[in-house]
Amino acid sequence: MQKQSLTALARHQLQAASTASSGRSSHTIYGGNEHVLRQTLIALRAGSRLDEHENPGEATLQVLRGRVTLVAGADRWNGSPGDLMFIPDSRHALDAVEDSVILLTVAKKSL
Repeated sequence: MQKQSLTALARHQLQAASTASSGRSSHTIYGGNEHVLRQTLIALRAGSRLDEHENPGEATLQVLRGRVTLVAGADRWNGSPGDLMFIPDSRHALDAVEDSVILLTVAKKSL
């Protein structure tokens, strides 16, 4: 069994995001090309964005810290710590309202 502290990883990734020109940083906790399931910790500096992109499979995001807005077309959903958001099966983007950390979980459509 492996164990990782999401709290420690979140702190580290948020520190990396604060100095990155993109305003974001990420680390895959579980998964990769050989797995269907992938979990990635993503840190976003306030005001930064994950630009609009396709959904690679069924996906959720859990807000660990800060506040984010998930945008899909004209629809917007706000998330704060403890919220689990279900990502729509359409093009979408994510805005960081505050310095934020999310846990993105994706089950890819195929290997």
